[in-house]
Amino acid sequence: MPDLKRFETLGLGGIAHKVQTGERLSLDEGRALFACPDPTAVGALAHLRRTALHGSRTFYVVNRHINYTNVCVNGCAFCAYQRSKGEAGGFEMSVAEAVERLLAAPLPPREVHIVGGCHPDLRLSFFVDLLSSVQKALPEATLKCFTAVEIAHFAHLEGISTTQVLQTLKAAGLAMLPGGGAEIFAPEVRRRICPRKSTAEEWLRIHGEAHELGLATNCTMLFGHLESIDDRLDHLDRLRRQQDQSLQKGGNGFTCFIPLPFQTENNAIKVERPLTGLDELRTIAVSRLMLDNIPHLKAYWVMLTVKQAQVALFFGADDLDGTVVEEKIGHMAGATSEQGLTKAQLQDMIRGLGLTPIERDARFNPVGGDARFNPIDNARYNPMQEA
Repeated sequence: MPDLKRFETLGLGGIAHKVQTGERLSLDEGRALFACPDPTAVGALAHLRRTALHGSRTFYVVNRHINYTNVCVNGCAFCAYQRSKGEAGGFEMSVAEAVERLLAAPLPPREVHIVGGCHPDLRLSFFVDLLSSVQKALPEATLKCFTAVEIAHFAHLEGISTTQVLQTLKAAGLAMLPGGGAEIFAPEVRRRICPRKSTAEEWLRIHGEAHELGLATNCTMLFGHLESIDDRLDHLDRLRRQQDQSLQKGGNGFTCFIPLPFQTENNAIKVERPLTGLDELRTIAVSRLMLDNIPHLKAYWVMLTVKQAQVALFFGADDLDGTVVEEKIGHMAGATSEQGLTKAQLQDMIRGLGLTPIERDARFNPVGGDARFNPIDNARYNPMQEA
């Protein structure tokens, strides 16, 4: 049982009661969590919720990231990865090269994560070929590919709807969308950091379409740049409202939320007050408490660093992502983490904290020797009923 007097002294007594009973927190209560002078108290509440949902179970996946091109028409101010067509440093990966890299991974990946820039010339047929070739080479892998921004770009180039794009890619093997491209939903900030990118409304609509088609998706928030605390809370609220709608329609919904701390190097955005480690952890904790209808929260070690990701497992996170092998987008923006981790390293990171490592697939079903643990039915997840 939590020390309720501690939370009452900090003005969080009502919030602590709601966390215990599984009630939804309001935006004002989210503001109170961000304003609390003791971030460890906020972390304790998030860990209470994480433990109620998952116990000591901490998930990881054997996966492989493929970034197929950095040529992109969007030119986002925060992006150190993007290059214009013909610009020095731009690259495009062929289907054969992508498959070759996947087959060269130290372990056969259970999850294949493919994202890239919005290339002006790559047509939908290329991505159909890419997915079908990867699925043929790795039939047991789940293909988690293409952000909602990429889906919108494919639809624009082909002159068809985003639903048609999703249907075409699903037929080629697509099982899940990653959560990238959400950045921050606040329109004024979005106009400053990514004016050519899909709007918040389009991003949310495409994920809703994917859910109705039976595709699972993840969701993200890029924080620590030009946004305010209210912008972060608005972003989280829009995600949980979309999740409400998707689940009410019987769709798969968001499986996992990934908070992404802004990387400050090699981009056009100058941040007056860069994030501190406690800012990162507080945002992770508030996200766990606000997103009552999204079952998993990832401590993405690539962006957080390994040590900070371990701490985040006590601030509401229950997943460490995976082996990754090679990641370009975050590292080109200044991420100092390793390019990849081994399965043994991930397990040791988790066990060293007194937690239980659970190998999963892309939809968080336990696999291998950990399959004896019952998975959460993400499509029907409702913490209000479980609390």
